[in-house]
Amino acid sequence: MTDTISDYLTRVRNAIKANHRIVEVPASNLKKEITRILFEKGYILNYKFEDTENKQGVIKIALKYHPVTKQSAIRELNRVSRPGLRKFTGASSMPRVLNGLGIAIISTSRGVITDKEARQMNVGGEVLCYVS
Repeated sequence: MTDTISDYLTRVRNAIKANHRIVEVPASNLKKEITRILFEKGYILNYKFEDTENKQGVIKIALKYHPVTKQSAIRELNRVSRPGLRKFTGASSMPRVLNGLGIAIISTSRGVITDKEARQMNVGGEVLCYVS
């Protein structure tokens, strides 16, 4: 597998389409940071890191649905920067997702942060994905 972030996003998208409550993905530090951001912004209900026999471990993500309409809190997950085509942005040209209603997850020199935090810190970086 060459693009682990794309695999992570695809597993979450597929679990949402199948109306699963929990999805398991192989762990990495970057995926842990993306999961933390999704939890802080209210897109997922909860998450837990579990160690397995192998060194890598697993991230268990509890997906969030509306109690009445059963609609997911995550409407769209789009991968932006790919291994074959990296997308970098500066602090002045930071992307806005759905005119501020969604978030862009960006890998910067100060860690993995959202587009709003990157604007406040005045840093640019690689745009990993859009979440709305």
